[in-house]
Amino acid sequence: MINPSPAPYDIIGDIHGCAAELRLLLAKLGWRPVSVNSKPWGSESWVHPAGRKAVFLGDLVDRGPAILDVLTIVLNMTIQGHALSVCGNHDDKLARWLRGRKVKVTHGLDKSIAELQPLPATQRNAIASFIESLPSHLILDGGNLVVAHAGLREEFHGSQSTQARSLCLYGETNGQTDDQGLPIRLDWAANYHGQATVVYGHTPVKTSLWHNNTVNIDTGAVFGGALTALRYPEREFVSVPNVEGTATP
Repeated sequence: MINPSPAPYDIIGDIHGCAAELRLLLAKLGWRPVSVNSKPWGSESWVHPAGRKAVFLGDLVDRGPAILDVLTIVLNMTIQGHALSVCGNHDDKLARWLRGRKVKVTHGLDKSIAELQPLPATQRNAIASFIESLPSHLILDGGNLVVAHAGLREEFHGSQSTQARSLCLYGETNGQTDDQGLPIRLDWAANYHGQATVVYGHTPVKTSLWHNNTVNIDTGAVFGGALTALRYPEREFVSVPNVEGTATP
């Protein structure tokens, strides 16, 4: 949970299979593509000449047009020590499907299945193992930075409890759903007063804005918005527009 990897970081919001946008964003951030000898993955990876580390906010998969490409890039960057990632709810559900567990094929999971089902069992199992290895949240920069897919209240920072994991992956809800059948989420950040900066995603926003030392950087790339990164400790937002079309919620 507590990761000693030093700053600076490029924290990247929910990608959802938007590989073209990910490549554009990495290039804009100064990363360079490299080819690696990686099995059972493809060969694409990225490195930063200044030694920055990427931190992915989860929801790598589902909905978008190039899920395997995104997984390949993130897996290779992680294996090489250039990236960290936390688990998102879509990643978690995909891992359960890959393990043969019964899940509802909704909210873009069909896109992941279409890409991954033809792969050899060894590769599918390796993807599942990678997802299962991802932590619910990361504590970075000596405790000054917390990264979680859906955010996390201060009292759960560092916790490995089932409740903490659920909050990290799914957020807090009021038990009701909106007109699209999606859970109505509670604004946990409104009452956050912790010392650590919390960076999260999960619920798309039009613009990333700081609120009580927290910020949501999921700007809805797969829905036609931008793919956004936060450069830390500079606290600078860097974004690229959607270039490959939009998905439905």
